[in-house]
Amino acid sequence: MASRRKFLGTALTGAGALLVPNVLSAHKPLFLGQQERILPKGLKKGDTIGLVAPGYAVKPEVLKDAIETLAKMGFKPHYTKRIIGNHGYFSNTDEERAKDLNEMFTNPEIDGILCARGGYGCTRIMDMIDYDSIRKNPKVLVGFSDITALLNGIFKETGLVTFHGPVGSTLNDAYSINHLENVLMHPKKNYELTNVKLSQEESLNPEYERYTITSGKAKGRLSGGSLTLINALIGTAHEIDFTDSIVCIEDVEEAPYRIDRMLTQLIEGKTFKNAAAIAIGVCAGCNSSNNELSFSLKEVLVDRLKPLGIPVAYGLSFGHVENNFTFPIGIEAEMDADRLSLTLLEKAVS
Repeated sequence: MASRRKFLGTALTGAGALLVPNVLSAHKPLFLGQQERILPKGLKKGDTIGLVAPGYAVKPEVLKDAIETLAKMGFKPHYTKRIIGNHGYFSNTDEERAKDLNEMFTNPEIDGILCARGGYGCTRIMDMIDYDSIRKNPKVLVGFSDITALLNGIFKETGLVTFHGPVGSTLNDAYSINHLENVLMHPKKNYELTNVKLSQEESLNPEYERYTITSGKAKGRLSGGSLTLINALIGTAHEIDFTDSIVCIEDVEEAPYRIDRMLTQLIEGKTFKNAAAIAIGVCAGCNSSNNELSFSLKEVLVDRLKPLGIPVAYGLSFGHVENNFTFPIGIEAEMDADRLSLTLLEKAVS
């Protein structure tokens, strides 16, 4: 499994749509301070999708793949010159990356936004994002890995539901496309995010093993994403409030002791222990260590999370892997730890 940097060098995130503000009329409305939760408008074929690179620089072949993928899905891609620049390991300066994202939200010709890739850099522009404009011009934003910061930060600041989903380099498989379209183009209540059937190779890899750590069912709003980025938000204005939420977690190429350290930090924090449940995706490359006395990934997860006494399961189909389902940040869902399932109780788009 590729390292975080190598993986993100070929990965891109995406999907989006023109959004009209629509306060969610769920049975349990969510209020973030004074911010009401907002649904973006669903996707449709023919929409224009704006490509941005809020983190690492984009390789030409990655951008080309993204454009081809969008075209095959029936969308029209659009990007500015900012996305093809290089500023050290970033695609551009902090100011230009933030400006590109802000303008994609305010540009009436753009129906949605696709992050051309992940990679470090999103946390550096969080205080440069125009949250007022996003609130007034909401659009679907999909991505994972370092995009976790944007997904959760924008949701917290504006109430806009965002989407943790497949990146462009993994959006060419039927499973990822099917779940993305079902969530963003053909939404329905009580939609179950079924896990992909594992290949023979994957079934022999302990990192893909599916198991229940603590049995039970729980309901709550979805939050989370990359464990590394979740932790990077701690102590900032964008720190996630996990109270009564189903926390989704994944990571890549982090040794068991590092997973241990990050989970311990969350547990010792203000709200993680008040979560309703924890859904863990595939933590690719996280079961190896140079220390022969190291705990396994599974041992760390059981040791840290079972004492919380809430439903916890590992191996759901999201993470730095080929097949990814799309889950909305901020939408009410139900987790069944014994079935290793997540069910979206509400439509995530209007």
